[in-house]
Amino acid sequence: MEDNTNILQRLRKLEKSLLSVFFFIPTSLLFLVLISLLSYNGASIFCVHVPFPAKPSTDSGDFLPENSSSDQSPKRVFSSASKSSALLAVKENFPPLQKSEVLKPVSSLKVKWKRRNRATLRTLRPTPVSTRFSVRAKEFFHGSCLDSFNSSHCGCKIRFFMTWISSIELFGHRDLLSLESVFKFHSNACVLIVSTSLDSIRGQELLKPFRERGFRVTAVSPDFNYIFKNTLAEVWFDRLRKGSVDPGEVSLGQNISNLLRLLLLYKFGGVYIDTDVIVLRSFVRLRNVIGAQTTDLETGNWSRLNNAVMIFDKKHPLLLKFIEEFALTFDGNKWGHNGPYLVSRVVSRIGSRQGFDDFTVLPPMAFYPVDWSRVHGFFHGPRDAAQSKWIGSKFKLVRKESFAVHLWNKHSRNLNVEEGSIIHRLVLDTCVFCNSLAEAM
Repeated sequence: MEDNTNILQRLRKLEKSLLSVFFFIPTSLLFLVLISLLSYNGASIFCVHVPFPAKPSTDSGDFLPENSSSDQSPKRVFSSASKSSALLAVKENFPPLQKSEVLKPVSSLKVKWKRRNRATLRTLRPTPVSTRFSVRAKEFFHGSCLDSFNSSHCGCKIRFFMTWISSIELFGHRDLLSLESVFKFHSNACVLIVSTSLDSIRGQELLKPFRERGFRVTAVSPDFNYIFKNTLAEVWFDRLRKGSVDPGEVSLGQNISNLLRLLLLYKFGGVYIDTDVIVLRSFVRLRNVIGAQTTDLETGNWSRLNNAVMIFDKKHPLLLKFIEEFALTFDGNKWGHNGPYLVSRVVSRIGSRQGFDDFTVLPPMAFYPVDWSRVHGFFHGPRDAAQSKWIGSKFKLVRKESFAVHLWNKHSRNLNVEEGSIIHRLVLDTCVFCNSLAEAM
């Protein structure tokens, strides 16, 4: 019993000794030990996993300006997605993953868009006829007038370009009305229609009435290799044919036309117009101009340009910027991205920078006196006295201030040209044969 008592006394003395030592330890040291224990416990429970992407393939299809054969040296464009971790205090720059790498194999995407664009892709292939484009174009612009019935029409006072990527069956009477309006005010013009489908026996028959009147017009199959050569368009087009560029959901033919018109003006100089544009007066005094489609109501400045009518000198630097923008920012899934929005982006970005100030943006009344959302009003005839008065005043305004009117065929192709309408009056003023008008109504 006495032994047990002694043991208890010794234990109590030891406890007191330990407590005395504990209370003599500095508070800061105790706090540090406590924090260390908590940190160790947290690290054992939670962990951070930072995934690193696989090494990108060296034969990626990304467009690189340094791979271009262009004489120009545009600044390189870099794109990267950034990831960061606050816990690790590190920042990793990961290369962007292409949608095709995440969603579907590239091969399956190629099959899908090739099926969708089979007809257009077929027209992009070189043929014995298309490879003679440069020779035929030069002969047309600079050749003799032996095939002209009227010597007064010899020589090209002004060059007009049109493009037609669709089938010949879709080239209708309204497109012919556009051609008539060109010659109504430019009898000495040369009109080159760049088209594979119209460069045919049937196409020549459609153009025969114009030739018989002495007008110089022809259709020539495009040689894309020649037209795109020595520009960034050449690199983009090569990648398109190899399947490295997804044409997207927007019509490939439409986007090819958007690019083709830029190259035609850059290589030759002249006027480009869509086939749904009716010319209302001479373009002879216009030089290096593009038209605004809309303006800001508060500032009066243009808010959007359009590429349905463009007039530029050969090798104009702004055209080259348009071409580079197309190749570097192409997106086939956004309507207008490679057309009206493209020219708007570039002009907005360069402003009046030195070397790019030799061009003019004309107000909407010049080429786009009616917006696409209201174009139906130009096709309707008068229903009552009030509407008849409005049609009359609007017609006079357009005839006085506009060089052309864009019919916005995408939105008006199914509309009839009603008698007495603004379009009916405009066509009567601008037709040459005027027998196409009845068919268009």
